[in-house]
Amino acid sequence: MSHQPLSRSLIETRISAGIAPALISGSRILVIIPDASRNAPIPAAFSVICRLAAEANCQVDFLIALGTHPPMTSPEIASLVGMSQEQVQSDFPRTRIWNHNWLDRDQLTNLGQIPAEEVDVLSAGLMKEDIVVNINKLILDYDQLVVCGPVFPHEVAGFSGGAKYFFPGIAGEEIIHLTHWLGALATAMHTIGVKDTPVRRIIERAAEFIKTPVTHIAFCMRGSETLDIFSGGLNAAWQAAAALSSEVNIRHIDQQFKSVLSMPAPIYDELWTAAKAMYKLEAVVEDGGELIIYAPWLKEISRTHFNDILAVGYHTRDYFTSQWDKFKSHPLAVLAHSTHFKGAGIMQNGIEKPRINVILSTAIPKEICNKVNLGYLDPSGINPSDWENGRSGGKLFVPEAGEVLYQLENFVKKQDRPSYP
Repeated sequence: MSHQPLSRSLIETRISAGIAPALISGSRILVIIPDASRNAPIPAAFSVICRLAAEANCQVDFLIALGTHPPMTSPEIASLVGMSQEQVQSDFPRTRIWNHNWLDRDQLTNLGQIPAEEVDVLSAGLMKEDIVVNINKLILDYDQLVVCGPVFPHEVAGFSGGAKYFFPGIAGEEIIHLTHWLGALATAMHTIGVKDTPVRRIIERAAEFIKTPVTHIAFCMRGSETLDIFSGGLNAAWQAAAALSSEVNIRHIDQQFKSVLSMPAPIYDELWTAAKAMYKLEAVVEDGGELIIYAPWLKEISRTHFNDILAVGYHTRDYFTSQWDKFKSHPLAVLAHSTHFKGAGIMQNGIEKPRINVILSTAIPKEICNKVNLGYLDPSGINPSDWENGRSGGKLFVPEAGEVLYQLENFVKKQDRPSYP
């Protein structure tokens, strides 16, 4: 089915309709938005929502759902919302924009706890631990919450959007670490592009602790094009957006490739987010093949997590679970990122055997790649045209990688149970 992008005027009209139920005169509205690592018409949403809120005599503020991503600077926020700080202050003087800080306990409030027995059921036996539900306490200061962002296939939750904007978007570290590790236990390849996943069940259960009314304005994107906008309750809007996203952001192909050259979209400025260019292509690399992340501009692994990643390196899930006493004290979100990026694999006679070879061709130095257990190729020696037309030769080049999931025809998603206590 062909899906035509919405015009700017239609985008604004649909956003207006989505925000309308929250515009009760005198009400306080908190809009939760993504950072710049997601394509979405946030500038249009920002201007429309601010204008309509002012007309309705509503207080409207914005909270950037950073999860564990670095805080955005003033120029970065200006680019995100399409207005400089000075222009926001001039046009909408009552509006404030905040970064979420997952490590600042003064920003957080506790909503409750999901008991281990319930976690065991929701995770289909993959995890049995109490999960503390901590979230940014700003949500308590408003009459209405509006989640405004895109829905894409996602390596941890199956699809982004919906309750994921709360957990991990504006959550505390406990639930962030445990849900990311749960996603790693389920494995990215058997989670990504699936609507009903262990992590999705946990974060939707956690969202039930939020008593403030929630509206979701969910975007279905194709690159930078907005194909549709779904508004309504948190789960209903997410379900509709995820259904369309599964049509337009999952590409089914009939073969695997020996060598895949994946060029992340420029919106990713560190490997922590550019790793999506691996997650979305892992399934179409043949056993023993290679996936090359080609991003000559990429200089950092992670501004937030670099030291932790350096300490553990990149390894398959079973490398960690088979030596759990050694690694269980490390941040679980970092272990999860590590396993997702290294991909599937096994431990055999104490030796780690990844299914594929993941190689960086970036500005991250070779010695760092060696230290974190990744391959290295000098980007100056890479010519994408060697991969562009190489389908028959077992090669594939994917530009702007990171949002579209490449999946094998008839690939069966299953729960891959680890050797985990």
